[in-house]
This record gives sequence, structure tokens and C-alpha cells, in this order.
Amino acid sequence: MKVTVHRKAHFNAAHRLYRKDWDDAKNLAVFGKCSNPNFHGHNYELTVSVTGTIDPETGFVIDMKVLKDLIYSEVETAFDHKNLNVEVADFQDLNPTAENIAVVIWNKLKPKLKNDLELSVTLYETPRNFVTFNG
Repeated sequence: MKVTVHRKAHFNAAHRLYRKDWDDAKNLAVFGKCSNPNFHGHNYELTVSVTGTIDPETGFVIDMKVLKDLIYSEVETAFDHKNLNVEVADFQDLNPTAENIAVVIWNKLKPKLKNDLELSVTLYETPRNFVTFNG
């Protein structure tokens, strides 16, 4: 029997959606106001979901404190109150779209989990715009 546990977190970050190899006009045409050269920010909401079997000794799929600390160290500390394009190495050559941010978060968390656990990351850029990555 598999069970999924969820942990919510949040971080605030600025970014600019653009491609360095495109001029400002093409970036504006594709990314709209999100290509603002002076950046813009979001209050990101994150849901990390871990699926696995319940440990018969503890009754946990994963200790929620362990998951909380992992999200804090790998995501919140790395991204909160940062300019993703400028201050986060993962986005030096990767456009920080919600899709790419979710994949980066998944890649940061998955190696820290036991191999038999499944991971899903849902990232809300706004209350109505969100993405999910399952690996």
C-alpha cells in the first residue's frame, strides 16, 4: 500500500524570462511583460509530495520534520529573496520559468530521498498558474 504525504512551503523571488541570444523585441514578443529587463517577482507556493510505503516501525512514509528541513535547506535557503537569474547558479544558463524552477527543485530534492520514494513537485507562480513535475 502506497501513501502520499505533502509538505507546503513558500519563497519570494525575482526573475526575468528571456533568452540571451534574442533581442529585446523578440523576448518581449514571446515572454511579454515577464521579459522586463529590470526583473519582476513572485510569491511562490510550493507543494512537495512524497509517495511510498508506510514504515511499519514508525508509521511514516517520511518523517515530515526531515522533509521540512530538506525543503528549507535545498529550496527556501537557495531561492528565497533572490534574483533567480543573477544569484542562483542553476539559472545562469536556464530560463527560470515555473516549469524549469520545478524541475530544478525536483533535482535538488530527489537525490536526498530514499530510492524507493517517489517525488512530485508542484510550484505555484500565482494562485492560478502552477506546474507539477514528477521526474
